[in-house]
Amino acid sequence: QGRLMESGGGSAQSGGSLRLSCAAPGYLVGSYCLHWLRQGPGKAREGVAVIEPDGTTAYASSVEGRFTISKDVDKSTVFLQMNGLNTEDTATYLCAADPKWTERCQVGVLSGPTSWGQGTQVIVSS
Repeated sequence: QGRLMESGGGSAQSGGSLRLSCAAPGYLVGSYCLHWLRQGPGKAREGVAVIEPDGTTAYASSVEGRFTISKDVDKSTVFLQMNGLNTEDTATYLCAADPKWTERCQVGVLSGPTSWGQGTQVIVSS
């Protein structure tokens, strides 16, 4: 599978914003379910958001209204705009591309074979 590469992580204050980017092979950005997931310290990995090939989006309830997933097919890049950050958002954020086997891509549901990035760390301080 193609390799993905995240960027844009860093530190932010509570209430602040960060924008993550994920560069991916073009064929993945155009036709796969594109996911953002995260794993916080001592926590299980969880889905954050997903964007369909047609641009339809879905979010975890914990981030809905604060985070926005988008993609630029021409630049083969997926974005995660994170606003209103809080300390619970501290985690390593990963992007993943998963084949679209079902009618709808589902947040955090990966059927494989999945292409992964290496992750980017986000630290939110109060």
